[in-house]
Amino acid sequence: MDYAHLGRSGLSVSRLCLGTMNFGPETTEADSHAIMDRAHEHGIQFFDTANVYGWRKGEGVTEQIIGRWFAKGGGRREKTVIATKLYGSMSDWPNDTFLSALNIRRACDASLKRLQTDYIDLYQFHHIDRKTPFDEIWEAVEVLRQQGKIIYAGSSNFAGWHIAKAQETARRRGFFGLVSEQSLYSLLERTVELEVIPACEDYGLGLLPWSPLGGGLLGGILRKIEKGRSASEGAAAALEKHRDKIEAYEALCDDLGEDPANVGLAWLLHQPAVTAPIIGPRTLAQLDGALRALEIHLDEKTLARLDALFPGPGGPAPEAYAW
Repeated sequence: MDYAHLGRSGLSVSRLCLGTMNFGPETTEADSHAIMDRAHEHGIQFFDTANVYGWRKGEGVTEQIIGRWFAKGGGRREKTVIATKLYGSMSDWPNDTFLSALNIRRACDASLKRLQTDYIDLYQFHHIDRKTPFDEIWEAVEVLRQQGKIIYAGSSNFAGWHIAKAQETARRRGFFGLVSEQSLYSLLERTVELEVIPACEDYGLGLLPWSPLGGGLLGGILRKIEKGRSASEGAAAALEKHRDKIEAYEALCDDLGEDPANVGLAWLLHQPAVTAPIIGPRTLAQLDGALRALEIHLDEKTLARLDALFPGPGGPAPEAYAW
């Protein structure tokens, strides 16, 4: 397994991040524990979750599954860089949502309890909160760090200017600020190249792409359909929109002799701003298969073919649309 520093921090994380969103709704607890054990066997020690995962309001199902895995001992917690998130609603009461200082305090304590740990390695804002000032957010985060409850802070689904505002506020307060941004990024969705990636690079944030396979479209969807697998309604609609590109993409992967899912991950690993794509395996086989992406080298000709198939916005702003 290869490792990299998370942004400008000294924290080393595996180049693949284990996403746990399927733990509970799609994957049983026993299978989830087996996947996390296998991840450690492969050297994957960077796990991502969120307090809302499990999709039963207020229960934090996925965090509880991870917590019971940590409780088995054997160095499971000590070997893991655990990242979780807050923002989404955990109850019908008004202060159990978003990024107020009150919710940051309560949500962190609740996640610690569910995860059965006394600290969170990377505490992430799941979305921008446009109504809470960053001075309030950072003050609450600073308290959590002083208490030893969190070590690093990260963002998710921030625009470039949100990152800049967050970092400049942190700088004014003499605080370290964000070390990572978790964004939607794949060959199919490259909007972040306009301003989010430049902001990450300028402020020293590691980029953690979510949905790296474009909701499954880059995972060999046509091959799976040919074998009798059915696509979800959303995936089927997206496939019709992008069918010509996906057909050409899967043909390119055939030329390379590689699985489409692994080529999609490998492309992200070739992007300088990316620290670790977030993979969300439902099974051990899916986890094992994703490791191949770390071994794939895409030469300049292949990268150019991929760019031609899935053109980005044209580079960073403003040159992408002006001069």
